[in-house]
Amino acid sequence: MVVFKLLRKSTAAIATALALVAAVPASVCLSSGKPVAYFGVNLRFDPIEMYERYQPMMDYLTRTTSYEFHLKISHGYAEGVKHLTEGKAQISSLGDGAVIGAIQAHRVIPIVKPLNEEGKALYQSMFIVPAKSGIKTLADLRGKRVALGYHHSITGNLIPRRMLNSNGMGKKELASLANLANHTTVAKAVLKGEFEAGAAKDVVAKRWAKRGLRIIAASKPLPSTPLVARHDAPARLIREVTEALVALDRKDPADRKILANWDDEYKNGFERATLSDYHDMSHLYRSIPFGCAAGCHR
Repeated sequence: MVVFKLLRKSTAAIATALALVAAVPASVCLSSGKPVAYFGVNLRFDPIEMYERYQPMMDYLTRTTSYEFHLKISHGYAEGVKHLTEGKAQISSLGDGAVIGAIQAHRVIPIVKPLNEEGKALYQSMFIVPAKSGIKTLADLRGKRVALGYHHSITGNLIPRRMLNSNGMGKKELASLANLANHTTVAKAVLKGEFEAGAAKDVVAKRWAKRGLRIIAASKPLPSTPLVARHDAPARLIREVTEALVALDRKDPADRKILANWDDEYKNGFERATLSDYHDMSHLYRSIPFGCAAGCHR
């Protein structure tokens, strides 16, 4: 009990520290004497794990650019977009649906896109089930409970819904179809037996496949979700961050060591991104009958 209380206090302390750091105005210069830039990301894990996965990236950008980087944590996709559009963050890691929506509504700029294990700027949506489950294909989900990600997530919700419908698994064929907070929440719920299957982006599905889940289906490859900047972010900031990230080569031992402690989505390096890379995704986001353009989530 004492250990639990200490851990709880430690987690609360880190969360408070992150909130205090995020509250510092962007114009303030801290210990390095450099102007501060904020990197926005939503609370995808507990505060300790967030720090472990993203702070090494902030340290690298602080070392290699003219700015001192700090995390700006949001509690969800919508707040993450708000932080970026209100100038509380200059560069952000948003969910895929949030990125496309922000490109369309707020003119945010894709700057770099992460590479996968094969060195390609692509990713997939995957369906996962417990490792010992008898479910082998999407057709086996008839009468089962299925979990999807956030309503406006492309790989967590829109693509999985299309995959289910293409296999004759509409809502009527399933026992239940629920939307959860994010990809990790889906994986945990499936592992706990709250759902017989769930959908998540590939990096999450593969991570949890090592913890008791199994992948049964994957979508066609999609352009990976880019880091984005405000449309009026300083050109120098965008240039330096882009150059620092694309300079990392996972085949180089020194660079591979730098990337080793970064979030799984970013540990294979980056390549430059442009708006044209996401034209098809933008069309998909608007055109899927059960997608965001239909207003069915309201």
